[in-house]
Amino acid sequence: MGTTIVTCLAFGAGVLLIFAINLMMVDTTAGRRARLRHRLESEIEAERKNRVLESLRKKEQFEMAVAGMTDVEEKISLRERFNRLIDQSGVKIDPNRALTLVIGGSVGLGLLGEVVSGGKMAMVGLLLGAALPLGYYSVLRSRRQRKLQSQLPDVFDLMSRMLRAGRTISQSFQTVADELPRPACEEFGYAYEQQNLGLSPEAAMRDLARRTGLLELKIFVMAVMIHQQTGGNLADLLDKLADILRGRFRILGMIRSLTAEGRFQAIILLLLPPFLLGAITLVNRPYAAVLFEYPMMLIVMFSLMLLGALWMRKIINFDF
Repeated sequence: MGTTIVTCLAFGAGVLLIFAINLMMVDTTAGRRARLRHRLESEIEAERKNRVLESLRKKEQFEMAVAGMTDVEEKISLRERFNRLIDQSGVKIDPNRALTLVIGGSVGLGLLGEVVSGGKMAMVGLLLGAALPLGYYSVLRSRRQRKLQSQLPDVFDLMSRMLRAGRTISQSFQTVADELPRPACEEFGYAYEQQNLGLSPEAAMRDLARRTGLLELKIFVMAVMIHQQTGGNLADLLDKLADILRGRFRILGMIRSLTAEGRFQAIILLLLPPFLLGAITLVNRPYAAVLFEYPMMLIVMFSLMLLGALWMRKIINFDF
């Protein structure tokens, strides 16, 4: 009987010891995670402030205000389009450095095609070297914009609650920057820092719409501007915008589900020719070498495939 009691007490002591060690490890891990989260948030805030300060050093505030308050944008150059592509993709890289990488990759693949095929594939290498990084940045921009679009209903709901609590538009921007994940916190935090550094709220909001390139944010900015001129309940307006966006996302989800089979077939058809060309080159190189003697045929083939892909994408992706 005594041995059984001692065994039970020892087992209970072991369980309590393991439980205490587990609690200690959980507390240590939670504290470490909290410190890392605080450090990460501090670094993100410092990076956002530095970005705003850098933009103000490159362009005077009154010029930013004029650019932000311009309703109709003029035709922009290819360099400006490339800079916007880099900014909207969210890549932490200087546009000049990104342009250098694009040019370097194009020249490198062009020289590789010159060496491998004796000059027959040099043009293909040049075009492919420029298209790959540009396509990569475009994919990153599309993903970031879709993620930001999916966050906008929550953004407007949070701003509506802040306005009902007596906060201002600028304070609601700060709340969005503190509470929501990327990329919403980055863009709205950037607009908040612009206002802190002297830019008018109207110009900061218009610059937000221009910088992100989203139609939904342009509608939001226009609605806020009209509200400031005519008056009304801005919180209710934001609630209605959030409901409209959720309805648009439901329609978009239906469109994507109905076109999923066609998009999958298009991907297979686009990947099949390059895959077969590579397989035939590995299995029977002399047979495939005849095709490489006519590089213009390959250029026309890939150009038509790219045109077909863009055509199908335009059919599926439309504004509504």
